[in-house]
Parts: sequence; C-alpha cells; structure tokens
Amino acid sequence: MTEIANHDQSALWNGRSGAAWVDNRAVLDQMFVPLARFLIDRARDVAQRAPVGRLLDVGCGTGGATLALSQALGAHWSLTGADISAPMIAEARTRAAHARRPVEYVCADVQTHAFTGEPFDLIVSRLGVMFFDDPVAAFVNLRRASRPGAWLHMLAWRGAAENPFMTVAERAAQPLLPDLARRVPGAPGQFGFADRERVEDILTSSGWTDVSLAPVQFDCTFALADLREYATRLGPVGLALAQRTPAERARIVDTLVEAYAPFIQNDEVRFTAACWHLSARAPALPA
Repeated sequence: MTEIANHDQSALWNGRSGAAWVDNRAVLDQMFVPLARFLIDRARDVAQRAPVGRLLDVGCGTGGATLALSQALGAHWSLTGADISAPMIAEARTRAAHARRPVEYVCADVQTHAFTGEPFDLIVSRLGVMFFDDPVAAFVNLRRASRPGAWLHMLAWRGAAENPFMTVAERAAQPLLPDLARRVPGAPGQFGFADRERVEDILTSSGWTDVSLAPVQFDCTFALADLREYATRLGPVGLALAQRTPAERARIVDTLVEAYAPFIQNDEVRFTAACWHLSARAPALPA
C-alpha cells in the first residue's frame, strides 16, 4: 500500500463498504455492464490508432471492468487496475487468476501513488474518480503517469436528482434512521463530480487538454432476487443498518424494499444511470 491522502475513503473502502462490494461483485458487474461496454468502445477506438499500449483503470474495484477491457483489447495491451481498497484488490487478483488474464492490480491511493514502468497510453474509470480529497492533485498525478498525447475516458455520476434510483434507500430510510449521514454537495463521494463546470476546471487545472464532459445515460438491470441484499448492504444506508439490532434491521429493510417498487418490472430491477463521460488528452510534446 502506498502513501494515503484520502484517509476517510481508505477507512470506508477497507472496511464495511469494501466488504459489501466484494460480496455483491456479481450483482454490481451485471448492473454496470452497459458502462463497461461504453468504455470498451472508447478503448477500442484508441487501440485502432495505437495497437500496442498500456491502460490504467482507476478505482477498479473488484476488477470486472478491467477484465472485460483486457479481453476486448487482447494481448498487445497491458492493463493495470488501481484501487484504494485492499479487499477489492484481493478479489480482483483472484478473478484475474481464475480468468487467466494478465492484468496487474495495485492497491494504491491514485492521488499519491508513484506509478512505475512505462507511462500509460489510456486511463479509464467506471465510476471510480469522485472520491479524491484533492481531485486536482489526483489528476495531476495521473497526467504525470501518462504518455504525451495519452487519452483519458472516464464515467462519473451526474447529480442525485438525475439518478433517483441511487437515493431510493436513503429517502425511504430517512424517517427511520434519523442519524443517517447526509450527502454534502461536491464532497468526495458518489455524486462528487455532479457539477459540470467544477469537473471541467479540475481537469484543465491539472494540465489535461481537449477536456470534454458529455452527458450519457445507460439502461441498467439486475435480478429482483438480489434487491434486498443490494438495498441493505451498499451506500450510506448499508453502513447505518450495520449499527442496528437484527429486529430493527428487519423492520427497516421491508420498508426499503417496498420503496423500490417503481423500478421493478417482472423479475428485474431496471433504472437509468445518468453519467458524465469525461474525456481529455495529456499534453503532446512540443513540435
């Protein structure tokens, strides 16, 4: 583990939240298949112009998107996944070994980590860059780890109002969990990159060029059978429920699951993920 600047996020993702993501890795990977496909398409575009290269997946979690990218790009690209969560990196390494994919995983705080080896030709992220205490410093570090002219393609959540599914549990639980942590606009977290102008300023201030933020949205699904676990293990509600007695949890969980009714169709949970597509280039060498 390298030097850590994001102490709160490290504690979060190396604790209950990291364990919950490991336990629910299959559900989350299924849920975010459309986002992974989007990044694969962007990566293939880059690979057409640079048949050999290195890719970094920031906030790779349990490695699902990294493995999909490795499969799509083939043997001529080397891939590295980085995440601050030791439990998720351990799971990612196990998955890569089982899949026999030559992906390197690094447990690191990307804001401070000194990446070694050849610079990266492409940096991607599936919802993993909204958590830095100092996002400008993080993107400066990523630029320094990149080859001149390298591409950046990342997905980040837009605002909570555009993603009602993501706050169903919080809204339903608020009357029952008065100590539930409130989200702070712009703070590190799921919707930390909701403000378009702020994110554009972060990227330009950190030295990236050709900066663009484009709104994109994805139709996501997962099995209804997995809803109860999803609603009660992940996010702020999952952390708050862990402090309650079994009887209290059971009562609250029933209320939470009922609140998801508008998103249930037959045996599936369906929702729209409203995201930003962040794209940029590392500065090219002077002519």
